Amino acid sequence: MSLLQIRQLRVQYPGPDGEPPTPVLDIPDWGVAAGEQVALVGASGSGKTTLLHVVAGIVLPDSGEVRLGDTDITRLDEASRDRFRAANIGYIFQQVHLLPAFTALENVLLGMTFADNRAGTAEALALLESVGLRERARYFPRQLSAGQQQRVGIARALANRPRLVLADEPTSALDARHRDAVIDLMQRLCQDIGAALVVVTHDEAVARRFPTTIRLADINHVK
Repeated sequence: MSLLQIRQLRVQYPGPDGEPPTPVLDIPDWGVAAGEQVALVGASGSGKTTLLHVVAGIVLPDSGEVRLGDTDITRLDEASRDRFRAANIGYIFQQVHLLPAFTALENVLLGMTFADNRAGTAEALALLESVGLRERARYFPRQLSAGQQQRVGIARALANRPRLVLADEPTSALDARHRDAVIDLMQRLCQDIGAALVVVTHDEAVARRFPTTIRLADINHVK
């Protein structure tokens, strides 16, 4: 049984100056099993990020159903989607979006508060240790390399032990060695907590590191 189940999902962008809307996503049926690790591959502009935003409840589709477990995310109001996402979905952004005035530790602790997680500093430090950054817990983002910042982003995304982790081109700013290390880290940590992992990428080298590879063009009927 799928953890994530998408049915009859359609998204279109409004056209400029009264032009007809542009279809972006038309996905009749697609799912991800609990604990599955998937690379979703597509070219830039193909709708990969839009799909992640819909799955995360950041934006609503024009029509269709997006279920995580027993919950249809599209039926929730905005505040309920925010709470549901914080408790159930970890999101790793292409641009990490760490708060620059907060230390690595404080950024992870902030991720916990979004879901009313009352775990404290010890738990946040343990997460940073799991990504190899405990000794840099008091560093600010400007004092960290791009790869280290992305590892803080991974720790933040896993702070609430989500059921599903979504990653949007998480290695695009990294060289090959750091790219592979970050992918391995995400896979291992998601496996440790039993979370499903969906990584969207245009990079075939990233896709080859996953047991399941899906081409967006194979599930998206937009021509």
